[in-house]
Amino acid sequence: MHRHAYSGTKLSRAAAPRRALLRGLLDSLILYERIETTHSKAKALAPYFERQVTRAKQQTLASYRAILAETINPVAAQKLNFDLVNGFSSRSGGYTRIIKTGNRLGDGAPMAIIELVLDENYKSNDQLDDQKNKDSKDKTPDKKTTKKSKKAKVVTTKITGSKK
Repeated sequence: MHRHAYSGTKLSRAAAPRRALLRGLLDSLILYERIETTHSKAKALAPYFERQVTRAKQQTLASYRAILAETINPVAAQKLNFDLVNGFSSRSGGYTRIIKTGNRLGDGAPMAIIELVLDENYKSNDQLDDQKNKDSKDKTPDKKTTKKSKKAKVVTTKITGSKK
């Protein structure tokens, strides 16, 4: 079989389904930071993810739009471009780790966990928000004196600043 302009494995799929599979795995890896998949899919995903992190480190509008084009979920693109890129600041490569976990029971396929290798002192925005909420709860004087207001939560996107 000739492999003219494709350097990776084909994963028993045509070009379009293979690209869709990798885009879905990319989104899952960004959002959950650790996923379990087959070993061959993990090996195909690692260089694909590394290219996206290299783009995100450029911190330009063009690179952000390129990441948006490669991801299915825009939330994943935001998380990579604005949050996870800070966890890779001390690295120039090797952003993922693949750990073999054994064979799948159904068909015996070799399985692996692919996870992100973040800096030791890195904290995600979610962890920082949780810490702020915990600190603010500790500072409340008494539960009887504070009233909970039931306002609608306003979410502001980081890109446009528009409210949803």
